[in-house]
Amino acid sequence: MDLEDPDYAYMFGFLQADGHLSLGAGQKGRLTVEINARDLHLLREFQRLTPYNTSITQRTRSTNFADTHHSATWNLCSLEARTRLNALGLPYGKKSTKITPPRVPFSRPDYLRGVVDADGSVGYTSQGLPFISLATASTAIGAYLCHYAKKVTGAERTIRRNARDSIYNVLYTKEAAQELGAHLYYPGCLSLERKRAAAAALSGWVRPADMKIAPPRRRWQAWEDRVLLKHDRPTDAAVELGRTEQSRSLRLWRLKTGRVPMPPRQDATC
Repeated sequence: MDLEDPDYAYMFGFLQADGHLSLGAGQKGRLTVEINARDLHLLREFQRLTPYNTSITQRTRSTNFADTHHSATWNLCSLEARTRLNALGLPYGKKSTKITPPRVPFSRPDYLRGVVDADGSVGYTSQGLPFISLATASTAIGAYLCHYAKKVTGAERTIRRNARDSIYNVLYTKEAAQELGAHLYYPGCLSLERKRAAAAALSGWVRPADMKIAPPRRRWQAWEDRVLLKHDRPTDAAVELGRTEQSRSLRLWRLKTGRVPMPPRQDATC
């Protein structure tokens, strides 16, 4: 599994997000990936890419989301294969918070497409806006998507766990979603066919003439935080900071309540 190969990079990203590596007695164990049977073609591709004996089984069962759910499961038992996957960064057992991007050279857009195919969504919102999103429990994966997508689209995102289930929800809409979709889902790439089709459909959106483009959000810098804390009153730092009173008041409240970290000392060294 050479992760500089686009197909293997995609496959590894998908396995990290949606696969399960389990240990058995002795050297026994298994890698399993269960997905909707409509995406069976993807498991066939994984089988083709894997130089070990694997199997695909199907079953129909009742779930919390549907009375009848037809799924397909890919099974890989080879110790050599499991050892390689584990060394690349696919942990045994519960892994949702522990997975990280590979620490070896890898094809970045293909890896991220695998993660998005497994744990993300592509399409149009109820308001008719194109979007690409990712739901992940991994801080490293969420932060890496933000870092990479900023290079591709210029859109900046800051991840924060939601209060309901401590999951990061990273969302790109409008032109950013179009650019990211075209970059990740290029022609002929290995992917879920329905998501590749959805990504291609994003290009059809045109911003309405009356829809304003929001200016890039101005991030608070450490020196600005120090000025704000020095004055200790949002009304006294208007000239130096060039920010609205509402912005200064909210930032000061966040600093004092620990919602954001205090700035490093001015004489601190890295």
